[in-house]
Amino acid sequence: MIRRLSELDVEGRRVLTRVDFNVPITPEGTVRDDTRIRAALPTLRRILDRGGRPILMSHLGRPKSRTPMFSLRPVAEHLQSLLGATVHFADDCIGDAARAAIEQAKDGELVLLENLRFHPEEEQNDADFAAALASLGDAYVNDAFGTVHRAHASISAITAHFVGRRAVGLLMERELDYLSKVFHDPPRPFVAIVGGAKISDKIKVLERLLEQADVVLIGGGLANTFLAAQRHNIGESIVDERYISHAKALYDRYGFKLYLPVDLVIADELSERALTSVVGIQEVPLDGEWKIFDIGPETIATFTDCILTAAFIVWNGPMGAFEFKPFRNGTLAIATAVADATDSGATSIIGGGDSIAAVALAGVSDRISHISTGGGATLEFLEGKPLPGIVALEE
Repeated sequence: MIRRLSELDVEGRRVLTRVDFNVPITPEGTVRDDTRIRAALPTLRRILDRGGRPILMSHLGRPKSRTPMFSLRPVAEHLQSLLGATVHFADDCIGDAARAAIEQAKDGELVLLENLRFHPEEEQNDADFAAALASLGDAYVNDAFGTVHRAHASISAITAHFVGRRAVGLLMERELDYLSKVFHDPPRPFVAIVGGAKISDKIKVLERLLEQADVVLIGGGLANTFLAAQRHNIGESIVDERYISHAKALYDRYGFKLYLPVDLVIADELSERALTSVVGIQEVPLDGEWKIFDIGPETIATFTDCILTAAFIVWNGPMGAFEFKPFRNGTLAIATAVADATDSGATSIIGGGDSIAAVALAGVSDRISHISTGGGATLEFLEGKPLPGIVALEE
């Protein structure tokens, strides 16, 4: 059993709250993209409204030493402007500096501790460092889903100090509620869409989705390995030779539900000025530098028809090199189809930075049921791996 925030007594307590404020900071020291900060606001407001005092912990980047460019101080200033509440910043995440900032905070105010990764013990899941962090709070909340695949001190070891006083935040709760549907009686038909460049990054996720879904649509560079396994010529396109036999075995087993592209957009180079052509899968030229960079219109039509019949949709990975205008039609069409299906009553879940960027580019982000903040954590959850930060919260 994992306790929800609504089940945790926070009144009058210092609530150590693990957030994911790993956001881009400009050279001038301002927050460039506050999406992750905004995602944590409902949890912070809920703790404040119920009389708790949030003590926030986060990492920023991968610092090799304590340097200003990796300080969370700009995040504290930005968070204060978003919340309209005083945010005290502690120059360290443990010790006297942290305690002084916490003692200074009054009811209705927050404290943001300095970058956890200024201490190498954080990534080592060090028990003494976890105890030092734990001494700063009376209860613990993890609302950083994007970090739960890491066994770090503020995520894993710290929870041993809060038995009966630990919970997930609202963002984490939403992530788990939606992603758990993949494995626990999802609505049918269940359509999965898997793309991206590398099959090595997605093969485990793909295997689990092939087990669970009714239809699996495959695009992007991932599809090339499957096409090569079917003995189609793919020109000079990226392919992972190590997985060709694996792809063939998956197709032989799940071919009745696995849809591959039937036509493709090829080009002589990956650029805005590329010479492009639409060809069937039997027509990729053997000569020259032709490479596959997107799915073609017939494939778009077939994939769209499948998506519009779905009651439940999971999408991870673009259909092509959508960063370049000549190769974004497939990905944008899929984004629109997923949004249209959601408007018609389907539940849609999108994960992965490229897929999130694609729905934003298509202007349909607000028409998706759930956009996962997890990145690597989402992939590992979909693979069925136990995530250290989730396991550590179980009572």
